[in-house]
Amino acid sequence: MVRTPLTPEERERGERLGRLLREARGARSMTDVAASAGVSAETLRKIETGRAPTPAFFTVAALAGALGLSMDELIGRCAPEAPDVPGAPGASIAA
Repeated sequence: MVRTPLTPEERERGERLGRLLREARGARSMTDVAASAGVSAETLRKIETGRAPTPAFFTVAALAGALGLSMDELIGRCAPEAPDVPGAPGASIAA
């Protein structure tokens, strides 16, 4: 099976996810968090370091649960910053 190369945006999103999980893990060991989530410590290590930038949804959900993060918070913090485009939803309007 040939995998298509990741886009720069996908790699950046994976790096943001890894940073967020590392920050949420805090002083807890990688092994403890991985065991709580039901994934291997190597899987968590790959996600945290950006070597697995597109982990499976259920892996992310399990890690979020083990770290006390909501999926909404995780998605919100991993989404790229949207440019301020006039007319776009949530865009600011200059007075």
